[in-house]
Amino acid sequence: MKKFYGTGVAIVTPFQTDGSVDFSGLENIIENLIGNGIDYLISLGTTGESATLTSLEKKEIWKFTAQTVAGRVPLVAGVGGNYTAAVVENIKNLDKQGFDAILSVSPYYNKPTQEGIYQHYKTIAAQSELPVILYNVPGRTGSNISAETTVRLAHDCTNIIAIKEASGNFDQFNQIMRDKPESFMLISGDDPVTLPMIALGAVGVISVIGNAVPQLFSDMVRLCLDGKWEAARIIHYQLIEFTKLMFIDGNPAGVKEALKLTGLCENTLRLPLVNVSPKVSGLIAAELKNLNS
Repeated sequence: MKKFYGTGVAIVTPFQTDGSVDFSGLENIIENLIGNGIDYLISLGTTGESATLTSLEKKEIWKFTAQTVAGRVPLVAGVGGNYTAAVVENIKNLDKQGFDAILSVSPYYNKPTQEGIYQHYKTIAAQSELPVILYNVPGRTGSNISAETTVRLAHDCTNIIAIKEASGNFDQFNQIMRDKPESFMLISGDDPVTLPMIALGAVGVISVIGNAVPQLFSDMVRLCLDGKWEAARIIHYQLIEFTKLMFIDGNPAGVKEALKLTGLCENTLRLPLVNVSPKVSGLIAAELKNLNS
């Protein structure tokens, strides 16, 4: 599973000003990411505003993305939800041509127990033809996948190959790294802590800010993986302010603003998400100029 080492990017879904999917903008973004050193891509994760897309739109986006990527880098489909049977059905119905894995977010809102989370993922793994990457983001889902549950799934389900960890809990990261099977991968799900997570043994990141600064961010991750910590820290520090600005008014509002400023797509979002404030827009523009100078 070395194909998931390095920098993965959760691609935004660009929209036209009328709210329809902007496939030309999506092509621009994909080409820019591949051309600037990203290692793999994730289609329709949280950053892709998947919660606001219809089933037909998702199918069209997945198909277009797979055709555009054309096997040049590994590709992951984001398929999750809080009804296990529906997630299984959606995975079965996915046109898997061109995809290498499934990224599946932990069930949200209904707050299952750890046993419920375990059974949810065990059921998905048993039914999925593609390997599964767990996604733990308690700030969005309202529940945490404990280290014990992650390790249990990693040992019991050979089709579960990794976890995208965005809990921010380093005690949890430590336990996963200590107790997991050797082949199971810890992946950072939180841009600002990618460097220290790789220092612990994470194999890389699934990034948001990589949409906007793919070369700079993927360079930092490669330096980390090569053990070149001094050079990696220089880039890490350069990105601190930009990373803050990407999330201050929510995700993907910040990164879509940056993409508009770089000319790749419009900054249109679907309600209930709205654009960044004029003040934040100005700060993002200034920081992009600073990073590019």
